[in-house]
Amino acid sequence: MDLAERQAFRPRDPTDHMVGSLHRRPSGAASSEMPVNCEMTRVITVSGLHGTGKSSVADRLAQDFGLRKVSAGIIFRTLAKERGLTLEEFSKAAESDTEIDKMLDDTLKEEAKKGFVVLDGQLAAWMAGEHADLRILLTAPLDVRVKRIADRDGGDFKFAKRETIARERSEKARYTKLYGINIADTTVYDIVLNTDKYDLEGVVAVLKAAIGLYFASVEGKAHQAED
Repeated sequence: MDLAERQAFRPRDPTDHMVGSLHRRPSGAASSEMPVNCEMTRVITVSGLHGTGKSSVADRLAQDFGLRKVSAGIIFRTLAKERGLTLEEFSKAAESDTEIDKMLDDTLKEEAKKGFVVLDGQLAAWMAGEHADLRILLTAPLDVRVKRIADRDGGDFKFAKRETIARERSEKARYTKLYGINIADTTVYDIVLNTDKYDLEGVVAVLKAAIGLYFASVEGKAHQAED
């Protein structure tokens, strides 16, 4: 899945190879513990509609910053497969079974509390709440997103487009009904990036630079306060 999604990004070379500072969890600390004298628990959320590259980007950020990764999308797809349903069918089922969304969202909340994690999911920014250090939104045009999904799943473009539109319509209605959340509202995010402008390496480079600079800035302020 991740390889296909990486290949689906448009093959453009970034003009810059920006590398952010890496601030890793101390090797002796458990993933659910917060390091002593550190104000951040390293919680990064990656959100976006289907096909924007959330999983691929979240994988790379988790790897490069030494964090765990939890994906709501992977959990959702696994549950659909276990029930023998397509994603569109499972989305419809979730409209009448609110426990599906609540289970996914409660998982994101709990993982955010533990810290040292990249959360990948449409509602990750909202579910992480005050525990989030940086909230990232990935975007891309509909047809670009659908092509990535069709290539990843080895499916037909028209079928993938119909399923994606239906799934996103269902999700929008469910999120509004359950939480009063409008997923089109981007004001909750710290960073919004169009993944159609770069290949995967470019997207990761831009985000690593932004995240690294932010982490370094917060740590610098914390050290100044201690002095």
